[in-house]
Amino acid sequence: MQERLLVKVTVADEEVMRRAFPPGVVLSIGRSDDCHLQLNSKSVSRVHAEVSLGAHGLQVKDRSVNGTLVEFDGSDKESEKLVGVQRRYCSQSLELVVGPYLVSLERVEVVRTKLESRRAVHQALLAEVEIARVMQRDEVDEELNAIVKEKLLYLVEQPEFEIHESARSALVVELRDEALYLGPLTILLEDATISEIMVVDASTIYIERYGRIELSGCHFTDDEAVRSCIERIISPLGRRLDEASPMVDARLPDGSRVNAVIPPLAIRGPCLTIRKFSAQRLSLNDLVRGGSLNEAMADLLVGAVRLKKNILVSGGTGSGKTTLLNLLSAEIDESERIITIEDAAELSLVQNHVVSLESKPPNLEGRGAVTIRELLKNALRMRPDRILVGECRGGEALDMLQAMNTGHEGSMTTTHANSPAQALERLETLCLFAGAELPLAAIRRQIAASIHLIIQQNRLANGRRLITSISEVVGLSSSGVDGAQIKLRTLFFVEHQGTELVQRASGYAPTFLQELSAQDLSSYKTLTQKSEQGSDAS
Repeated sequence: MQERLLVKVTVADEEVMRRAFPPGVVLSIGRSDDCHLQLNSKSVSRVHAEVSLGAHGLQVKDRSVNGTLVEFDGSDKESEKLVGVQRRYCSQSLELVVGPYLVSLERVEVVRTKLESRRAVHQALLAEVEIARVMQRDEVDEELNAIVKEKLLYLVEQPEFEIHESARSALVVELRDEALYLGPLTILLEDATISEIMVVDASTIYIERYGRIELSGCHFTDDEAVRSCIERIISPLGRRLDEASPMVDARLPDGSRVNAVIPPLAIRGPCLTIRKFSAQRLSLNDLVRGGSLNEAMADLLVGAVRLKKNILVSGGTGSGKTTLLNLLSAEIDESERIITIEDAAELSLVQNHVVSLESKPPNLEGRGAVTIRELLKNALRMRPDRILVGECRGGEALDMLQAMNTGHEGSMTTTHANSPAQALERLETLCLFAGAELPLAAIRRQIAASIHLIIQQNRLANGRRLITSISEVVGLSSSGVDGAQIKLRTLFFVEHQGTELVQRASGYAPTFLQELSAQDLSSYKTLTQKSEQGSDAS
């Protein structure tokens, strides 16, 4: 038996959230982004209350100004209000009134089937149902689904498998999904609140929800089930995964990005990471409402895209670079011809005239690979107005710069770096990979002439994704010890204001301010008047 704290949040009799937490987790409830349960209401404190499930019951600690009302669901015991105190309750369930929200807490027991019993049922299913034919179809038909479900309902009731009665219905669903679909990933992919799924090994699956990583409680039967899941994903794409090629990048039909690694590289067994594609199409306004950038920053970026400025989005892994690139692309005029180039296609542009290219790994004989760089060179022969490269990570950086500087203005790409200055250094290094044997000074001149804006996007410790700076490349400095340096001018930056991070305009205006003035960007023009003081950052 395993215990879980089941949490349900309702407002005006409508359920808005349902989650389950293991014992020992101190569950924070409040208005702050850092809380496990974020309740957006002015009557809710930043951290209103903390709840945990321990060996002796439910523990509630109030940290608010107005207090937390504790009600005892299904009990004659009178409710009580906690103000700045901590109480422990032996009750199996409680209800907390937090502002306009009702937070229901229930201590539940979860029965987990023994791994040996689970495997035995799975093997018995495979012995009686021809699951292999599923691999040859794009979709599972209702007939096969019904056959598998009926067979599993029969098997879990057989005494030799020792399946606890309370665990049977859940096991039927889990094994059906494993046999016909993507196993435990099926339900996780359907959960719109989950942004990333990380399979560490068959029995350990983590998820990211609202920027926080947590254990999902789901698991595969064994390593073979994980391998089968990976094969279902990559087979329709013509990709392969074996000892000769133990890593693969792929995508799901909805555009979600997939990376898989198997032994001998993955020590604990097959490893799978899925960056989910949001079914809801976002806009820059959504990022403004979410606090990733302010209105002035959004106006500047919209204007820069419309004015065909070349943009580099910089950031760490999972910081939201590709998402931002996708949103910026929405401002490209419908009349333009756009070519996107990616390792695994993630960009989903709203325009009609879009050609999407995807790199190709080598075949079994090690031949037939098509790299990003080769696609980029070919794209130049396809009469593009703009080129969007998902990420520059090799010699294609030099080709991208040359394209930006020779009639393909308004092109965009991303790179991994922790600051705008580091992004420029990384570009220099990547250009050296091109093998053109250019001197560093020539590469810097090329970068200074090609890139207009660098957007730095970071993922904070609490999971929040934030644009921390927007910088303009304004040319080269006079030669120094290391030769001429690329000059950056910070247009927007982030500063600490108490415990908050606030985005501010630096006071500098971009060199293309006059061009921007023709755009309808009143918010930006109000907040960024040209400054007569200050010095450039390099």
